[in-house]
Amino acid sequence: MSTFSRRDLLRMSAFSAVNAMAQSGASDYKAMVCVFLLGGNDGNNMVVPMTQTDFDAYKAIRGNLALPDNSAKLLAVQSLADGKPYGLNDGLKGIQPLWGQGKLAVVANMGNLVKPTTRAEYLANAGPVPTNLFSHSDQTAQMQSGFPNTGAGTGWAGRVADAANAMNGAASFPASVSMSGPALFCTGGVVQSASLIPDYDLSVYGMDLWPATAAAARKTALQELLTFDSGMAMVQAANKVRQDAANLNAMLKDTGASPPLVTTFPGTSIGRQLQQVAKIIHLRGATGMKRQVFFCALGGFDTHGSQGWTHWDLLTQLGDALTAFYQSTVDQGVAGQVTSFTLSEFGRSLQPSGSGSDHGWGNHQIVLGGAVQGGRVYGSFPTFALGGPNDSGSRGVWIPTTATDQFGATLASWFGLTAGQLPAVFLNLGNFAQTNLGFV
Repeated sequence: MSTFSRRDLLRMSAFSAVNAMAQSGASDYKAMVCVFLLGGNDGNNMVVPMTQTDFDAYKAIRGNLALPDNSAKLLAVQSLADGKPYGLNDGLKGIQPLWGQGKLAVVANMGNLVKPTTRAEYLANAGPVPTNLFSHSDQTAQMQSGFPNTGAGTGWAGRVADAANAMNGAASFPASVSMSGPALFCTGGVVQSASLIPDYDLSVYGMDLWPATAAAARKTALQELLTFDSGMAMVQAANKVRQDAANLNAMLKDTGASPPLVTTFPGTSIGRQLQQVAKIIHLRGATGMKRQVFFCALGGFDTHGSQGWTHWDLLTQLGDALTAFYQSTVDQGVAGQVTSFTLSEFGRSLQPSGSGSDHGWGNHQIVLGGAVQGGRVYGSFPTFALGGPNDSGSRGVWIPTTATDQFGATLASWFGLTAGQLPAVFLNLGNFAQTNLGFV
């Protein structure tokens, strides 16, 4: 049974005879791995400025949602950029050591923008802003497409994969893979996205017969049916997808060979997704791929109530899975060639609403990997003041000071895109003075 979403998704026949020696990775391999936090992650409680003035203002506005100023709830880190202290939510304790190693960074107050926007401009409707702000569906689509004021049929990572696809040469493994169902983020104009379910066995049912000769005969008959030219386009396309799924299944089952994945991943949904990404990266030598993008997702971040424990638990799942994934890239010798990062449709209001928070706008993201210029906060944190210079209203709903375009373009440049290729991928990038944030 195939779970692939596109017709000419895979062309895998060249890989059926690849042996274990081909598992060694290409030296110029690079991968971007997105973990999308569905529902609107509360970045205000993921990373907190710890200067006394900032923390006092944070506490006063956050009220019952404020994290206490102690090492049990806020893990101390210091930004090498300006020496300022910050605290990471202790759910991220697994990845905290990467901060000190310079492999983990925070990009502050990032979000969907058409152009740099001030509070005065926003309140006066004096310039273009993303459509349908604070809407889950619209902002999720916009964050994944990189188009803040229009619908799109492609995602920004898909367009990055389009621009980089020539680097993959004749390799025909998917350059764009989602572990969380069909994702706009991965869809390109040329590159088509594959959708996989972690741990899902794509083996054809009904082939485990006895004696072995009966099983072999049935497999031969199925192969003849799949390759028979019926002259009917839809039947041929369906047979092609099924054949490709069978080829891919054989490859994924072989990822434990020479050498095996030695990292133990958590058994959570996001842990299994990232483990599957690690398995595909492990195949880079066999597939011949040089550039790939991956999409994973973790839901549950729409925390209008009971936020304290829920948010901590979700960040713990995230932190533990990212810790295992990074270690796997170290084990495979590609830590400097794989960059992972979070995205979410929007942040949340600093002012609470009962035991939760409401939909926001600007948000903080984390980036990690061996190529990351870590131990730093990039961009600028908002001023913690209701109705202050960064507030879009009166509840601490931050107007972003860093755009999705700038964030994505920084990753795309590391991925190999030239300055001339970036404007076709990020259509509003020219509205921003800084096009590379320098975090990778």
